[in-house]
Amino acid sequence: MERRPVSEDYRQAGFSGSVGFGVRPAVVVVDLVRAYLDPESPLFSPRYESVLRAVSTLVAAAHASSHPVVFTGVAYAKGGFDGGYFWRKVPSLHVFEDGSTLREFDARLQPEQGDLTIMKQYASAFFGTSLASTLHAVGVDTLLIAGVSTSGCVRATAVDALQFGFRPTIVREAVGDRTESIQQANLFDLEAKYADVCSLDDACAYLGRAGIDLR
Repeated sequence: MERRPVSEDYRQAGFSGSVGFGVRPAVVVVDLVRAYLDPESPLFSPRYESVLRAVSTLVAAAHASSHPVVFTGVAYAKGGFDGGYFWRKVPSLHVFEDGSTLREFDARLQPEQGDLTIMKQYASAFFGTSLASTLHAVGVDTLLIAGVSTSGCVRATAVDALQFGFRPTIVREAVGDRTESIQQANLFDLEAKYADVCSLDDACAYLGRAGIDLR
């Protein structure tokens, strides 16, 4: 029996629709902190340097058009008491303990005045935080999601964004993972089920024209 390409199989099964862009976007930068960018950190990967450059471009485009920008980070009390079983499951989370400089934002990309900073203990930027309420209150309907890692906190944030009633779009060049195979598998699956995926150029162009009803 001849097998169809995976992408075709997904489409014929009714996946890979599109949520599209809305009229009021925000950029969410997930966990792009020193823990992923410092070679001394167990979470470091040289792959994240290109992510940092792309995210910087995306954030600059959002600021230029006065769109909200959200930065998330991870913070635990000493000993990880507030980390639950996640702390036990991923031992490298100790780099986000109170007092660790690795949980700080990188000097090359830090929140500016007017940006929102959310500190979390679990994967999704929405879990246990006020993010959904804050964004709904200012009328945001579309989230351009960037940061690390694609298979972890980016993925969890995108899934919850959809479930909280936002239009999630992953910016392809502005997210990263430890290996290319995991990166591509997660981008494929996210686009099939939970979010749109767009290029950095398309995301920046959209930020520049947002306000036009694109629905």
